[in-house]
Amino acid sequence: MKILVLNAGSSSQKSCLYDLGESLPDHSPHPLWEASIDWSISQTGGELKIKANGQVVKTTLAKSEYPGITSMLQTLTTGTTQVLNDLSEITVVGHRVVHGGDRYGEPVLITSAVRNTIEALIPLAPNHNPAHLAGIDAITNLLGEVPQVAVFDTAFHRTLPAAVSTYALPTPWREQGIRRYGFHGISHQYCAEEAAVLLDRPLSELRLITCHLGNGCSLAAIKNGQSVNTTMGFTPLEGLVMGTRCGSIDPAIPLYLMREGGLTVEEVDRLLNKQSGLQGLTGGSGDMRTVYGQKEAGNPAAVLAFDVFIHRLQSAIASFLPDLGGLDGLIFAGGIGENHGATRTATCAGLSFLGVELDETLNAQSPKNTEISTSDSVVRVLLINTDEDWAIARSSWRILGQ
Repeated sequence: MKILVLNAGSSSQKSCLYDLGESLPDHSPHPLWEASIDWSISQTGGELKIKANGQVVKTTLAKSEYPGITSMLQTLTTGTTQVLNDLSEITVVGHRVVHGGDRYGEPVLITSAVRNTIEALIPLAPNHNPAHLAGIDAITNLLGEVPQVAVFDTAFHRTLPAAVSTYALPTPWREQGIRRYGFHGISHQYCAEEAAVLLDRPLSELRLITCHLGNGCSLAAIKNGQSVNTTMGFTPLEGLVMGTRCGSIDPAIPLYLMREGGLTVEEVDRLLNKQSGLQGLTGGSGDMRTVYGQKEAGNPAAVLAFDVFIHRLQSAIASFLPDLGGLDGLIFAGGIGENHGATRTATCAGLSFLGVELDETLNAQSPKNTEISTSDSVVRVLLINTDEDWAIARSSWRILGQ
């Protein structure tokens, strides 16, 4: 079975192809082919990068080729990156879909009704759901009736208790779907399942906090295998400080900016989502590697940015403890979580009252899928290489009834 995975962002497209046998492997196999398209590098086009057959090939795409899926998939059957004789060899296509609203709690086979629902939810995810639809439609045009599966970022958080998911707003607004949905669910669920394996304990008995830290950041409190709290809410803007997103702020601030600063709705949206977070605090980069390097060099703005990031992260972790009634495992994942030891050190330093003790030698090495706490740490600290693409492929395999 050949499973194609499409993982679309607002300005990017990632894809990979897995070749699976009759049984589902316990661990992620290496993809036959990997591709990425970055539309943010230029106003006039994007960069297509392909990895296959030991080759890495980069080409430029014109803006008119957006979303670029046709050009991307052509490399599966032509040139030095060819791994298929024909696209008809693809058995199923799995899509990451950011927002499934309150309608989908599990991956689903995409029908016209499902597609229409994803389209109807665009107001809740205007930067992402259109890109997912573009991918779904492109696959339909290219591959016809090949089965397509939607795996929703919001689905894992469908178990949030009402007290957690409800905003204190009048009923008419809540009836229109304004509630806390949560995101990064594919990653949080995958990390929880992998943590259970590493800890050699049933997931149904564990109390975990998963930290997905990258350009976008969120936490999830997972009790007995279910999400009981998370930091992102109605949109991915709520919660932690992120690369360019401000995270949670006083909701009167946007009103103030519009009333006193004369900003439009679009300008406020851009400010909070694209110009804030680490980037806004430093006045430069939103990349933690750059921020931390500037901090170590004594840049006051970078020092403040790192401290604000860590404070918000520690506060969120601590706030989840009542939901869990204790903590068995703290998991770090994502680009920052997996690769930046200083962030893990600073975060755990404020959690020593819980009995969190890092093995700093291991932590400095950033070993993937490994425990990085000391043997006498009360809370086990794990570093897990989150693999959303494999989680999507696995869900797609299961949907087809294998």
